[in-house]
Amino acid sequence: MSAGAGRREAGGTGKLATPGDWLRWAEAEYGRTGVALGQVAADAHDEALYLILHGLGLPLDSEPDVLEKKLTSAEGAKLAEIFRRRIGERVPAAYLTREAWLGEHRFFVDERVIIPRSYFLEIIPGELAALLPPGKKVRRAVDVCTGSGCLAILLAHQFPGARVEACDVSAAALEVAQINVAAHGVGARVKLFESDVLDAVPPAKYDVILSNPPYEPSAHVDTQAPEFAAEPRLAHDGGRDGLVIIRKLLRQARERLEPHGVVVIEVGGLRAAIDREFAALKPRWLSTADGSDCVVCFRAAQIG
Repeated sequence: MSAGAGRREAGGTGKLATPGDWLRWAEAEYGRTGVALGQVAADAHDEALYLILHGLGLPLDSEPDVLEKKLTSAEGAKLAEIFRRRIGERVPAAYLTREAWLGEHRFFVDERVIIPRSYFLEIIPGELAALLPPGKKVRRAVDVCTGSGCLAILLAHQFPGARVEACDVSAAALEVAQINVAAHGVGARVKLFESDVLDAVPPAKYDVILSNPPYEPSAHVDTQAPEFAAEPRLAHDGGRDGLVIIRKLLRQARERLEPHGVVVIEVGGLRAAIDREFAALKPRWLSTADGSDCVVCFRAAQIG
């Protein structure tokens, strides 16, 4: 496809001369076309700015004056192609850039994995260690349904003395996780296993079992926006009521936790269902900055 054709397909963008012009145009187009957000950024401005800076090879912390820089025809064509795919084809931004960020940490991603986004970015450096009794440290942890490996890697960074296992039922996802484990230099402490929940993970006792599992009810997955449907269904679909993987994990956790250990799970919109079905396990809900409080903790004493 010629550069001119690409710019026409992006919606008559030939007069967009600067990154700032592209940013204003993209924000309007996101709103007009109903592009779904939430995988990389929560608003159109932030995601479009990210795509522009990345597409032009500029630092993500560039000064605002870069937005007034005149673009070459090749740069304009590149932005046209990026937004043709993002807005026209509804390809998620992270699949276009082949990266996702959790805080300061960059992860490689592609269509084999769900795009990293998790409240565990707050919980791991914040409340996680405090969930254990005083004097107890996180020495061994497992990340169930690891996907890209991002949460296992965050655990390894946060607890440099800990041994971390990570598992996923998807062999393709584990290929991506291995890339990230190597890139973060934690291969000596993070071990990956292809496993349906903990079925194929070697027996061990954990201080922390952590999981951001598939928790969307199947009927909801059937109606997802194209951006979310582009992610592996396996990473979203939690069965009829969203609880299939969570039930299995809690059953298996009985034999896998240290006496002081905890299971910590991100559960999306399932709080009421969790409180109803697992009331006897005394779920404890952890606070998040946005007030969603959708991460739940179960203690070994209640699970066993």
